[in-house]
Amino acid sequence: MKTPAGARDRRLRIALLVDRFGNRFGGAEAYGVELMRVLGRRHDVSVVARDFDSDLPFDFVRVRFPGWLPSWMRVLYFAWRADRLTRGRYDIVHSHMNGWAGEIQVMHVTPVRYNCVTRVRPLRRLSAWLSPRLATYLTLERLRIRKAPQRRVVAVSGLIMDQLHRSYGEQLKVDIITPGVKLPSVQPKGRDALRARLGWDEHTIGCLLVARNPMRKGLPALLDAMAQLPPHYRLLVVGADEPSRSRVRAAGAIARRVTLLDPTPDVAQYFAVADIYAHPTLNDSYGMAPLEAMSHGLPVVVSSPVYCGFAQYLSAGKDALILQDPRDGAQLASALERLGSEPELRAALTERGLEIARDQSWEAVASRYETLYEQVLVDRE
Repeated sequence: MKTPAGARDRRLRIALLVDRFGNRFGGAEAYGVELMRVLGRRHDVSVVARDFDSDLPFDFVRVRFPGWLPSWMRVLYFAWRADRLTRGRYDIVHSHMNGWAGEIQVMHVTPVRYNCVTRVRPLRRLSAWLSPRLATYLTLERLRIRKAPQRRVVAVSGLIMDQLHRSYGEQLKVDIITPGVKLPSVQPKGRDALRARLGWDEHTIGCLLVARNPMRKGLPALLDAMAQLPPHYRLLVVGADEPSRSRVRAAGAIARRVTLLDPTPDVAQYFAVADIYAHPTLNDSYGMAPLEAMSHGLPVVVSSPVYCGFAQYLSAGKDALILQDPRDGAQLASALERLGSEPELRAALTERGLEIARDQSWEAVASRYETLYEQVLVDRE
């Protein structure tokens, strides 16, 4: 029998299943956008989603939800519609969603079973199965990772793989493909002008947080840290929502040293104006923002691997400054003060960060997925 052409040697029809497709929606969504941006140069990509906000020339298949459905029923409806829309129509169905459709199942967040069954007491486990909402999520997740000849389960970090194994057993085969990063081709112009508009002068140490949910990504600790740092330390938060605005208003005088900006897909200009990237996250399966900050030449302060999957791949003090307790404002203030006052340390972390970013290009990530696609194609013959 003739061996089928590999994923790199033939133009495949790929369907991406994702809730929302667009960089402005967050880190997991940006993973899908940037991956398909590369794969779309070699293959025909269709996006099956409820929302699409991108200039990429892909076919968009919208999944519409009846507005009265609760969230758990919308997830179930999406799983059913995605299966109906893709079955037998594509060479590869690449899913970022809970459900049974898809040969490639990419796990971005902590497994539902890990949160609701694995690490809770027996009574809580029973209550999870008695809840229609949680029972639906648990069932869809089990269908998603069930063993099948043409199915590949992918975790975006070692942390997620460990949680999957603790939830479903070590026999579950999981590949790890971490997010990539796009190295900026040129530095955005107007850095000094933008710093001036922010009220920053040449003495300002500008600290940056980019997050869709700043409260979960460490804003309270950053405000505590600002209160312990000299006045020339300022904070810029890109992606502010109403809870974060309320928290800053309650911070008193410190609020004058904080600038809040709405979510935007154009964050490169803000990485360019900052001096330090701070990511004291409380829960990130990976953490794309710190990696992106490294690609822009920023030294990074990040939570430990307990809280941030990306930190598993970093050496403390060599690649980044790592926080053992991201809720500790004093520990965070100390790290920010070191980077602000020790130019040699700042330069060393900047150089290492750039090296890490170069090793994690989206081209390399796409190549790893094409290897999985090849395995699926061979198994199908």
